[in-house]
Amino acid sequence: MIRFLSFLMFIAGSAAFANAAQVAIVIDDIGYRMTDKQVLTIPGNITYAVLPQTPYGKRIAEAANRRNQDVILHIPMESSQGKKLGPGALTADMSEAAIKASLNESLQEIPFAVGINNHMGSHLTTLAKPMLWTMKFLKERELLFLDSVTSSKTLGRTIADRMGVPAMSRHVFLDNQLSHQYIEGQFKQLINKAKRQQTAIAIAHPHPETVAALTKLIPQLKQHNIDLVPLSALYQKPSFSEPLTASTE
Repeated sequence: MIRFLSFLMFIAGSAAFANAAQVAIVIDDIGYRMTDKQVLTIPGNITYAVLPQTPYGKRIAEAANRRNQDVILHIPMESSQGKKLGPGALTADMSEAAIKASLNESLQEIPFAVGINNHMGSHLTTLAKPMLWTMKFLKERELLFLDSVTSSKTLGRTIADRMGVPAMSRHVFLDNQLSHQYIEGQFKQLINKAKRQQTAIAIAHPHPETVAALTKLIPQLKQHNIDLVPLSALYQKPSFSEPLTASTE
C-alpha cells in the first residue's frame, strides 16, 4: 500500500512538472555600454536582444551564443516621438529594398540570431507596408518576431500571422522604473500571467538595478512551478494572450 501511494505521488509530481508554466525574459538595448556584459551573469535561460552595429553588442551576443542562449536582433524602428534611432534603423520613408538591405546587414553581423524584436517603433509598427516587408524578410530566413508592443495600434503580430512568421507579443515590461520594489511588483505580474496563460514574456533592460533584482527574483519561479526558457521555446507551443497596453519607449 505504501509503495502504491508513493507511486501515485510520483505520478502526480511528474504531471505537475510536465504542466509547468513557462516564461521568457528578454533583455533589450544591449550593445552601447561595456557594463551591458553584466547581463550575462543573470541566472537561467535569458534571451538577449542586441542592438545592431554597436560597440559591445556583437561581443556579448557571441558570448551568449557560446552558452547556447537565444540571441535576437533588437531592430530600431521609427518612433512617433521622433527619438534618435541609431544604426540598423528602419524608418517609414524606406523602400522595401532599403528595409531588406538594412535587416540583411544587421543579420550578417549576428548570423546566429533566431529572430528580431522592435526597439521603439511606435510609429513604424503601425504602418502596413514596412511591417509587411519586414515580415517577408523574416519569412525567407525562417526567423521569429517578438512584438515589443510600444503602440496599442501595432500591426506586427497581425501581419506576421498573415505571412506565416512565428510571432508573439511582450506581456510585461519589468523595469520602466529602476527601484527593486517596482521590478519585484512587475515580476509578480509576470508570474501571475504565466499561471493564467501557461506562457508569458517579459522585457527588461541592462541596467545594474535590473541585473541585481533579476538575480534575486528568478529563483522564485521554481517555487511557482514556472520554468524560465529561451524565447524560441515558447514558439513551439500554442500561445495564449491577454489584451496588452503599449508602454513608453
